[in-house]
Amino acid sequence: MNGRLQNKVAIITGGAKGIGLSTAKLFVKEGAKVMLVDIDEDALKLATKAINHPDLSYTYADVSKAEDVKRYVQETLSAFGRIDIFFNNAGIEGQVAPIAEYPDEEFDKLISINLRGVWLGCKYVIPKMNDSSSVIINSSVAGLKGFAGLGAYVASKHAIVGIMRVAAIENAARQIRVNSIHPGPVETEMMREIESKIDPSTPEAVKKNFESQIPFGRYADPTEIAELTMFLASQESVYMTGNTLVIDGGMICK
Repeated sequence: MNGRLQNKVAIITGGAKGIGLSTAKLFVKEGAKVMLVDIDEDALKLATKAINHPDLSYTYADVSKAEDVKRYVQETLSAFGRIDIFFNNAGIEGQVAPIAEYPDEEFDKLISINLRGVWLGCKYVIPKMNDSSSVIINSSVAGLKGFAGLGAYVASKHAIVGIMRVAAIENAARQIRVNSIHPGPVETEMMREIESKIDPSTPEAVKKNFESQIPFGRYADPTEIAELTMFLASQESVYMTGNTLVIDGGMICK
């Protein structure tokens, strides 16, 4: 039986861990050929070994560098001959500090990855995609509301929504749909880092505080985010573009 992504080719940035890796596993299971992109080459090798599928390949890239983005596009085309799905997912959490105390160099680093990386991905991947393709950009619930101490992260994730909406308009004539997803806290290494940065002495208390802000009372599993990404990648979302899809257990309501 054919999968929901049979004969499709996907690029996943930030694909070696967390949401990206869970999505790659699901995409391959549903018939897609997948190019994993990440800055951590060791993690890429481990991810590829874990998935262990002939339709999976990987390439190292720094998404904030235009030449690296052009290269991962070309390597995907060389390996698989086409691009139908782009999960523009790579991002970092940055420092935790009030705006008045946030280090300028840390702000610049975060923006270069979270925002410039998304911009360059849209700039160089979308023109090489087939008509009627799907672009999914991973923002965050922090792209729709504020969190004290995470100003740079919040700013980058809000700005992604602007890029998404412009890209949706600019590529509508080709029936390329562009949407963003907005997860709340997810059980990933990134959240462990955020919890530890907020309170190194009792990160478990930070987690409990986050969970208290979620009506469902828990973090998401990465596979739950992957399922939403799958929906947007598949033909089931063929008439959806320019949308912000929130998957946060109700956190946005509070």
